[in-house]
Amino acid sequence: MVEEALDVLALERVGAYNGRYHVLHGVLSPIEGVGPDDIKVKPLIERVARGGVKEVILATNPSMEGDTTALYLQQQLHPYQVHVTRLARGLPVGGDLEYADQNTLLRALSGRQEMD
Repeated sequence: MVEEALDVLALERVGAYNGRYHVLHGVLSPIEGVGPDDIKVKPLIERVARGGVKEVILATNPSMEGDTTALYLQQQLHPYQVHVTRLARGLPVGGDLEYADQNTLLRALSGRQEMD
């Protein structure tokens, strides 16, 4: 699940995902008056409810609206037998710690992995 159609192109360039996409055409933004009925939430829920979906990857942008949308969708998808995941976040390759904001550093720390 992505926010916008251009996000599909970005993921396709990587070539690591082999599945179907659902484009929301926006994110939830109570401040701007954008609610679940203003974006494509209902069609996503209907798709999952029909069955056959094993996992929903929430690929929202790392913003307040993206986080709000991902949390809302996680809650809406909870009743269904579907694995809900979110894209990992952290420091970009070539980025310096001294220039990273607090939110990025917190997410990088919480998403750390074992070195095998």
